[in-house]
Amino acid sequence: MPKLTFHPLVELFPRMEDSAFAAFVADIREHGVRQPITVHEGQILDGRNRVLACEQLGIECPTREYEGNVDEMLGFVVSANLHRRQLSESQLALVAARIANFGHGGDRRSDQAACSPLVSQADAGKRVGVSERSVRDAVKVLNEAAPEMVKAVDTGVLPVSAAAKLVDKAPDFQRRVVKKIMTGTAKSAVDAVRLLKREDMADAPPLPLGQYRVVYGDPPWDYGGGGLQKYGHAAFHYPCMTIEELCELDIADRAGDDSVLFLWVTAPLLKNGFRLAEAWGFEYKTNFVWFKKKHNYGHYSSVRHEHLLVCTRGSCLPDDSKLYNSVQAIERSKHSAKPEEFRKIIDAMYRPAEGRNDRIELFPRERPPKHWDFWSNEVKAA
Repeated sequence: MPKLTFHPLVELFPRMEDSAFAAFVADIREHGVRQPITVHEGQILDGRNRVLACEQLGIECPTREYEGNVDEMLGFVVSANLHRRQLSESQLALVAARIANFGHGGDRRSDQAACSPLVSQADAGKRVGVSERSVRDAVKVLNEAAPEMVKAVDTGVLPVSAAAKLVDKAPDFQRRVVKKIMTGTAKSAVDAVRLLKREDMADAPPLPLGQYRVVYGDPPWDYGGGGLQKYGHAAFHYPCMTIEELCELDIADRAGDDSVLFLWVTAPLLKNGFRLAEAWGFEYKTNFVWFKKKHNYGHYSSVRHEHLLVCTRGSCLPDDSKLYNSVQAIERSKHSAKPEEFRKIIDAMYRPAEGRNDRIELFPRERPPKHWDFWSNEVKAA
């Protein structure tokens, strides 16, 4: 009898984890195979783990021929596995993503068209009982994530929603996240990212020496617990710092006797913004509001704005007497990126000095214009 091969539909579902498979092998060793595997035209349609267990034990595995219609194979495989296996919502979402990919070219072959009808993401989700949103996340993970991260979702180690937020990170960073969780160093993806970002902060350059008239800061606020951890999922995007760590930064010695601080702070952490400005030697004067137009995240209210505090030390009135609108309605772009319009307002209010950089930006996500010095572990110096 020729050696049986696995039908592509079998790969829709993850294989048993090592510990579960070892227990499965032990059970077959003691009790034998209770249910034959299902085959179709020389391919194993259902019973992959039974086959692998029997191969390991060196025993024959009973078979039976698939008796259904060819165009019902997908439903048969899904039904057999859903009733037999306990999978998390994230694991099922990945199954649904494979179903959708299978029908749209991901694993599709011309001779399998009959058993793999086109299935939308919404329909794939309904087949396994998960939301379309979860399926979209799973498709993103399946198509873009590092193999180690896909496996982490497949084995139930990592939620698919968390993995989807990390697919834009370098593959090595994704692997490091998985390793942190697998080794027990981190309890969650957010925890793993926070630990890795802190490790990477060691690469941050020292604060530039000098006296600056204008300080522009967008701190990587740590939202901690208390219902705020999901606020913007900041830890997925940059290394967060506690208010204590931020206050300890030696900004006061970098600011001139007559200087101004423009400090970004979100609504839930407004109190910390005042505390930080004072720790850096500045006194609050007023603020701008960035109206983002679209919902960002809610904490008691649907937050659609962010504050830019204006604080001074000594005498530092604007060079320009024009009063700029305190509310700027500008669409959001990528996470945490601040509109360039605010930098232009700052440059207009406080004109750049000639021959030297008298302004510094703290924690920029992108390189600022040449007349700005900057300090960041995300933007490298030239």
